[in-house]
Amino acid sequence: MSHSGTTLILIMAIAVLAPLLAYGAARWLPVPLVIFEILLGIVIGPDVLGWARTDPLVDGLSQLGLTMLIFLAGYEIEFGKVRGDTLTRSLSAWGAALALGLGAGVLLGGGYAKGVFVGVALTSTALGTVLPLLRDAGGLHGRFGSVVMAFGAVGEFGPIIAIALLLSGRRPAESTALLAVFAALTAAAVFWALRPRRPWFTRVVVRTLDSSGQFALRFVFLLLALMLGASTALGLDVLLGAFAAGMITRLVLAGAAPEYGPRILEKVEAVGFGFLVPVFYVVTGIEFDLDSLLSGGRTLLLLPLFLALFLVVRGGPIWFLAPRDLGRRDRGGLVLYGSTALPLVVAITTIGVDDGAMTAGEAAALVGAGMVSVLVFPLLATRLRAGARAGAGTGPGAGEGLTEAERRERVTGSESW
Repeated sequence: MSHSGTTLILIMAIAVLAPLLAYGAARWLPVPLVIFEILLGIVIGPDVLGWARTDPLVDGLSQLGLTMLIFLAGYEIEFGKVRGDTLTRSLSAWGAALALGLGAGVLLGGGYAKGVFVGVALTSTALGTVLPLLRDAGGLHGRFGSVVMAFGAVGEFGPIIAIALLLSGRRPAESTALLAVFAALTAAAVFWALRPRRPWFTRVVVRTLDSSGQFALRFVFLLLALMLGASTALGLDVLLGAFAAGMITRLVLAGAAPEYGPRILEKVEAVGFGFLVPVFYVVTGIEFDLDSLLSGGRTLLLLPLFLALFLVVRGGPIWFLAPRDLGRRDRGGLVLYGSTALPLVVAITTIGVDDGAMTAGEAAALVGAGMVSVLVFPLLATRLRAGARAGAGTGPGAGEGLTEAERRERVTGSESW
């Protein structure tokens, strides 16, 4: 059997084993699925058992997995909720985080280039990772969910723009011009997506939804390919195209077949979370430089430092700029969710190592901090908010001390814990 075949079998075996481990661990501690996928990837990787190694085929599937993860994050954004004062605050919080991150990155030493890579990574939010966790906990809908979505969307889209502007290797003016061209193409695609679809389009979507034709699913992947192609042709990161494709796809399906949108999304998620996304996370573990991280000295000390910087750089501005109607516990939960980072950290550190701006050990420390954030921060956020509701009680006066938004959530039952 070829090396690629062996590695793919191991990856898919981990993809099957990881949910079982997560289900078993949930009796004592709700551990995110992604943690098992990455850790098991490390175990089979060259630094532990040495059973699996990456090659062009495996790396290609991994990149598709990252692309699908960002695409689904873009799809999750509800434009009706991400607007107004909440959007303004989320943009301001990310801008402040970028300034803090660049400053922290430069102060860590290694020059301007390394400072930019580290600084941009510290501003990211793993929206594609946070949303499934928040949804599984029953907190995706309602006021708090919409705020997390707004801050998370900016925390995922902002670093992608920063990558295109600051990490492309081109002059800022040239990068800005190319981004403007891509923005114009995306705006044209959004305008097209908002136009009413012709009746035949909806009929074909409905008639092939449960057949081998799968017109809607194929159309979704065509949109994804077109946006990826546009970003690649302009020399921009494909993550930008994936995120834009997710937003456009939601608009198209909302206009063409709104009642069938959830079913179509289920099919897309089946391809993503059932195959491609696990490949990305397991390969992240396989390529994780454990030896460099455990070599001791400065590299090992960087991991807790980076973890703290996620909270300070990304979480600090979120705390001060969160919407005023959020209570202290919800504000704390928002900080923890917003400071959770991993997929873009992996992408940014990979570029940094390839460009020679970061060492393998520094990249491993930053990715390791992202892994810890995925494991710890959402768990603390869930318990923090659950504690607020438990403390509020259910008897007379149970609504005392809650914000107006929290009272609305209790009345409508939009969040179940």
